[in-house]
Amino acid sequence: MIVDGRALARDILARTKMRAQILVRQPRVVAIIGSETPATKSYLAIKAKRAMDAGCLFETRALGASFTDADAVIIQLPLPGGVDQKEMCDSVPVEKDADVLSRVARGAFERGDTDALLPPVVGAVREILVQSNIALRGKKAVVIGSGWLVGAPVATWLAQQGAMVTVVTKDEGNLGAVLSSADIIISGAGSPHLITRDMIREGVMIIDAGTSESNGALKGDADPACAPICSLFTPVPGGVGPLAVACLFANAVTLAERANSFILPS
Repeated sequence: MIVDGRALARDILARTKMRAQILVRQPRVVAIIGSETPATKSYLAIKAKRAMDAGCLFETRALGASFTDADAVIIQLPLPGGVDQKEMCDSVPVEKDADVLSRVARGAFERGDTDALLPPVVGAVREILVQSNIALRGKKAVVIGSGWLVGAPVATWLAQQGAMVTVVTKDEGNLGAVLSSADIIISGAGSPHLITRDMIREGVMIIDAGTSESNGALKGDADPACAPICSLFTPVPGGVGPLAVACLFANAVTLAERANSFILPS
């Protein structure tokens, strides 16, 4: 099954907009930016469109700007050299941290606190599995990469769901051997076509959260030739990416709901 991440994202955004519309005021999402590279501008343009789809106001502010009036705050990474990214992320209060990048918000997620938000990529992975009626308990899961944005939180969440999790890096000499027995592979390596058909068994599920540019085109970690033998496969582009952005704004509206408990009468 090829997952249509764009369609799933539209559903999430539509449900999120319905929630936003019954609040007494429109949720305000502020993105803090440190540099305006072409890539950053592109990402922010996408987020601005998806914010509208989610019923949110969206604006950008420079590093150092106040965000006390925001319901949710996004630190647009990467930040310029000389700026401590972790320190900047930690400056966002947990009640405004839609990206779950601060140590406080991430700690709540890692502990499994009932009110903790899921990091957006984890939310995307969860949505894919829920919509596909896939239970994780007892499954052999391999996570490629241990980064703060994808690998680390995904591995944590999989373990919380009862999966048997192995975390590897793209430079593992025995990557093929590790992948060959996996029930599910979630990759965030950012290495074009790192996963090839000969490495995987028939029926494996591949959720590709790794994106990179190769010859001017966006590529995933998994070679598309893997798809025919997978029971579930997410393409790049059009898979995890749109879903993660949708989950980000779903988080933002959740934070707005918590901050503004009064809703319009039905």
